[in-house]
Amino acid sequence: MTIEKALVVGTGLIGTSAALSLREKGVTVQLTDIDERAVRVARELGAGREWTGEEVDLAVIAVPPHLVGERLAALQKQGAARAYTDVASVKAGPIADAERLGCDLISYVPGHPLAGRERSGPAAARAGLFAGRPWALCPGVETGAEALRLTRELVSLCGAEAVTVGAAEHDSAVALVSHAPHVAASAVAATLTGGEDVTLRLAGQGLRDVTRIAAGNPLLWRNILAGNALPVAAVLDRIAADLAAAASALRAGDLDEVTDLLRRGVEGHGRIPAGSAVAAAGSVAGSAVAAAGSVGGRLAGRG
Repeated sequence: MTIEKALVVGTGLIGTSAALSLREKGVTVQLTDIDERAVRVARELGAGREWTGEEVDLAVIAVPPHLVGERLAALQKQGAARAYTDVASVKAGPIADAERLGCDLISYVPGHPLAGRERSGPAAARAGLFAGRPWALCPGVETGAEALRLTRELVSLCGAEAVTVGAAEHDSAVALVSHAPHVAASAVAATLTGGEDVTLRLAGQGLRDVTRIAAGNPLLWRNILAGNALPVAAVLDRIAADLAAAASALRAGDLDEVTDLLRRGVEGHGRIPAGSAVAAAGSVAGSAVAAAGSVGGRLAGRG
């Protein structure tokens, strides 16, 4: 093990979970966040101690996508670490920001663990969050071997599987396997706001499965979607077209077209790798998501 000291910048769900994972492996972890309460909660959970400004082996930047570039620039100016990575849900935007701000790209490895929960904040963190999950790494042509080695070690210590992928391919993939499904789940859940109490008492497990991720923090997801808007919109267009066709067919009594969607949904669901957190069975909306196709099966998951 060569990561002896790590810095986690941002003590939300992902950052604190990474810190807890590293602590279990004996790594000394320091924490920093603009939210002092979040740092306190993470510290009380055993995720580490507050950062005193000393240099560490690897800094993990766990902040919203639009803040990654400026955090990276500030940390590098301070000489905070030998290498840096981030865990933002989109990659093209943060990389462009890092380039624009003149960051040292040799020591920076853009990353994204495909894991999460519908709950947010440090209190929801757990050391096993990344176990068996894919962790996308998007090194560029300037990325140094030492930074990549340390980041791969981080992934291994967290129990995840590193998947090397280009930034643009990553963003297209997560639009399909994570971001658009979240919007689709939210659309299904939003229809329930006008439901009668007696109606909602009849809700079964299928509805709970389809809408579970809709409980995520709306402001967090606004930032994620803003950073990946066009790829997500393209997937949602395909989902919307399938749903509109299904509605039209049902009005016309054409069950063959609806059955075709359901069959394509079964086929799409079958392409999700075993153990993946993405599942959208139990509704026509879920079938539409699954039927939309796959450009990122290796990255199937939350996040």
